[in-house]
Amino acid sequence: MNFFNNLPPVTKNIIIINVLVFLLQNVIPSFTIDFALHFYKSPDFEPYQLLTHMFMHGSFTHILFNMFGVFMFGSALEYRLGSQKFFIYYLLTGFGAVILHFLSMYWEGYDLIHQIEEAYSNGQINAVEYSNAYFNTFNVTVGASGALFGLLTGFGTLFPNQRIMLLFPPIPIKAKYFVLFYAGYELFRGFSNAPGDNIAHFAHLGGALFGFLIIRSWRKKGFL
Repeated sequence: MNFFNNLPPVTKNIIIINVLVFLLQNVIPSFTIDFALHFYKSPDFEPYQLLTHMFMHGSFTHILFNMFGVFMFGSALEYRLGSQKFFIYYLLTGFGAVILHFLSMYWEGYDLIHQIEEAYSNGQINAVEYSNAYFNTFNVTVGASGALFGLLTGFGTLFPNQRIMLLFPPIPIKAKYFVLFYAGYELFRGFSNAPGDNIAHFAHLGGALFGFLIIRSWRKKGFL
């Protein structure tokens, strides 16, 4: 466990909090529904969900891969940015992911949203049915993936020529090319809108976009 103890403090605490929250999700049945991110027009949406959903996950595989990514890229970024700035960066990219995610949901579900709102305002559905309509139409969102894509983009921007060893296939690739390839893949999957695909691809892109903009802004202002 020495490798874990040697992690910089914010990276280590992010991993710890995510693991603890994942345990709570599996112990308290209502925890996920209460603290996951609901669509902003849903009556079940609460502002605190903008933060809490970033520390929740849908499965063991989900949290395993996300925390491995935080471990791999968060450590390097925290050493480069400093703990305070790294923590701010992590949260901002997570919030940026939410913005693009909500925009994409609104764009894709515009007609359904209009129907739900009209049915409720006309008294065709009651408050419970109104809430269920949003819940059944838009999946709740959990996961650190948006912030993780921010970390990946930050790493690729600050360490562009650092080589990353891919798992499949097991070949090295420069970080800048890996970020561009992954962003292109997420953009393709986001617009493909494949049936059964519950991954928030535009949230990933939002985290990446805001990560790039933040690093660029900090560089211009001399913060880096």
